[in-house]
Amino acid sequence: QLQASGGGLVQAGDALRLSCAASGRTFSISVMAWFRQAPGKEREFVSGISLSGISIDYADSVKDRFTISRGNAKNTIYLQVNSLKPEDTAVYYCASRSRLPISKAPVGYAYWGRGTQVTVSS
Repeated sequence: QLQASGGGLVQAGDALRLSCAASGRTFSISVMAWFRQAPGKEREFVSGISLSGISIDYADSVKDRFTISRGNAKNTIYLQVNSLKPEDTAVYYCASRSRLPISKAPVGYAYWGRGTQVTVSS
């Protein structure tokens, strides 16, 4: 089970820190990732991290503003989102997969959390 939190309503230029905690069969997780889905758009990859912390990947649209990290508890990841733009408005989902490498395709992830809403006003 994945639980995402930390979203909210912010203004352009603000920052947020999203969190995702996995519970249950966490021993089978190799990669955790963030996706987002804006209204009327397809779900898109934002960032992913191997639970070893060795492998990290970002979407080109966010790599200069977002930072993914792993918590001290291996089953927790964070996404620091800075310099938010209105186009970052979306529901942000946490997902996990049981093997490497980090996949940018939603179909590559078996487990999903419910998502946390991020709304950026201009």
